[in-house]
Amino acid sequence: MSGMALVRKPGPRIAEGIVTHLQREPVDHERAAAQHDAYVAALAGAGWRPVYVPPADDLPDAPFVEDTVVVSGRLAVLTRPGAPERRPEVESVATVVRGLGMNSVRIAPPGTLDGGDVLQVGSTVYVGRSARTNPLGITQLSALLPERRIVPVDMSGVLHLKSAVTVLPDGKFIGDPRCVDLPGMVVPEEEAGAHVVLLGGDRVLLSTSAPQTATMLERRGFIVIKVDISEYEKLEGCVTCLSVLVAD
Repeated sequence: MSGMALVRKPGPRIAEGIVTHLQREPVDHERAAAQHDAYVAALAGAGWRPVYVPPADDLPDAPFVEDTVVVSGRLAVLTRPGAPERRPEVESVATVVRGLGMNSVRIAPPGTLDGGDVLQVGSTVYVGRSARTNPLGITQLSALLPERRIVPVDMSGVLHLKSAVTVLPDGKFIGDPRCVDLPGMVVPEEEAGAHVVLLGGDRVLLSTSAPQTATMLERRGFIVIKVDISEYEKLEGCVTCLSVLVAD
């Protein structure tokens, strides 16, 4: 599998990003920029061509591009983030996806939806009920994706659904049972191990902060590509947050 990866470079105000469940720590902009470059290089090395959304230096959370759009085939569902200060991030993403020839639709007020709450597994879309995604947003997503089965998911103690659970190449969930309850879930060795990006085939992208989980996944036969995103993890970010993959 290959295609495009929508990404956005971090701006100089990234340290001001929203923190909800963690104690705020200093974030080094230069280190964050270098980590982002390495992250994008890892995607490119796995066959995903980077497509950069224009910089948004006045929007601290802008590199977490996943929250602004949900892609289903050639349809881009432009979200309406639950945090009002993040809503200006969406317009530049809308311009890029239209430039790529994708059809686009929108979540309308008063609905809210963050892309980090949307986990797509085959024809099923799991959507977290969170402080950022409200019931109307989930209802609208269901109407916009009539060919997909939408499954709302309760969770606790995390910002987004994909902060607690993602999916492995074999279709099994990997996640924290303290935060979410889904069937047949593989429990990672570290919290960051709950976050993987599927790169195609048996390849997954994983944070270097989950070395024991990496070993576990390699023993299961997966190819694990590791990236350091420590500056983003200080802001409740994970490997899924920093890109939106659009398959060819």
